[in-house]
Amino acid sequence: MLKEMFVAPDPGRLRLRSATRAVLGIGLAVAVCGLAGHSLVAAVTGGLAALLALFTVTDATVRGQAVTTALLPAVGFPVLALATVLHDHPTARDAAFLAVLGLGVYARRWGPRGHALGVFAFMTFFATQFLHAVPGQLPELFAAVLLSLLSASAVRFGLWCYERRLPPAGAPAPLGGTGWARTTTRQAVQATVGGGFALLAGQLLSDQRWYWAVGATWWIFVNTASRGETLVRGFRRVLGTVLGIGAGWLVAIPLHGAPVPSAALIAACVFGIFYTAAVSYTWMMFAVTVMAGLLYGLLGVLDSGLLALRLAETGVGAAGAALAVLLVLPVTTHATTDAWIQRALRCVHACAAESAARLAGSATADPAPRIAELELLLGRVRLSLAPLVHPLSPLWSRKDKARRVLALLDDCAREVRGLASIAADPEASHDDRLAAACWRVEAAVEALTTPGAGHPAQGTAAAAPPLSAPGPALLHLHGLEAALAELAAPLRSTRRSPMAGA
Repeated sequence: MLKEMFVAPDPGRLRLRSATRAVLGIGLAVAVCGLAGHSLVAAVTGGLAALLALFTVTDATVRGQAVTTALLPAVGFPVLALATVLHDHPTARDAAFLAVLGLGVYARRWGPRGHALGVFAFMTFFATQFLHAVPGQLPELFAAVLLSLLSASAVRFGLWCYERRLPPAGAPAPLGGTGWARTTTRQAVQATVGGGFALLAGQLLSDQRWYWAVGATWWIFVNTASRGETLVRGFRRVLGTVLGIGAGWLVAIPLHGAPVPSAALIAACVFGIFYTAAVSYTWMMFAVTVMAGLLYGLLGVLDSGLLALRLAETGVGAAGAALAVLLVLPVTTHATTDAWIQRALRCVHACAAESAARLAGSATADPAPRIAELELLLGRVRLSLAPLVHPLSPLWSRKDKARRVLALLDDCAREVRGLASIAADPEASHDDRLAAACWRVEAAVEALTTPGAGHPAQGTAAAAPPLSAPGPALLHLHGLEAALAELAAPLRSTRRSPMAGA
């Protein structure tokens, strides 16, 4: 796990820049709320709003990010008002909470914007339970959220908008389908059922902190698309919470809510959340748990019993998520993995085609956006295959196949990145054999992504003519052909016998 956090590559230092900017944006938001004379409850609400705006808004373009950020209050304010009004009406409050949860998951069908708005709506309801907000506080809470979003936006879109210099690369669109075949529809039902279980079991543990269990179920479902992914994410959430509670006993409790050191450690936790989110959910949850402990210390309610209760509620939430994905409209890991692999392979071909067109002299061809899209799709493939390559997975033969698939997809990505870098050189010369090689790459991808198609080696690498002093671009294309040909065996075998066992 430490290797995931400290050794994982950070191309362009994007994770470092994102984490540093988050500390600045959230710090500014909290400072502005303090200068405006807001209470600690309002300042915490504003800080959470800023964190969510910086963390969940992932549209492909800066303009899209700005629009989504501007829309956050449109969903957040009605939910905030509803949650505070229902504060003293448990039955209606619980029903509304589950409705917001289900709709928040369903909103993922509309891509990154729907995802961000769904998360913001759910976390707004959650925050009112966390802070015990009541209707009389609404004006102050609304003002704090607006000030915080403006402050975070000033940092993100003004002071440090590094995305303007990067090719657009939003999160991949969710997998398709219609009706009950749509993954987001099934997951909305699963999350609602799992959240209902967590809510009832959580209230048996505590009538004050029950919402932790519902929150655990919610966040386990975020950014997952199959039952295997959800189960692994639940395990990692519990593990991260255990580690974070251990750190809370050592750090947060002895501080007794001292403002200055608590604020400094909260800033460090914010950095950790953003820096580790893309590479290790366990370490992200460690940072979240420590931050929650520090916030409870500032609110004056932290003790060892509270930390133990948080662990129990997290376990209940993970159990709710596990039962829901296993028993309610299950989404198989194999089907999800196969869909993401096919999208990644098609993107590989698009990268190669754009690079070849650029080398042939096209002024409009640009492989850079495709390369960025491929990195995101490969991230989704890794997430989908996580259940198989997990150290505790007992499916040894399938684990080996999954690792082989990941290694060969990484080889494909390395070859197309090399090809794109050559294409970016205005002095690079065009080789007449590039068109033929690109055709063979297209045939290989078609064979790998079309059910019942022949082995790609029959029409690709095996048909390549002998090389005589090939240029670097052609070498990358032949390396890509070889990787695609090798992918045939593990992909064909796993389609005959599903990778993740249903």
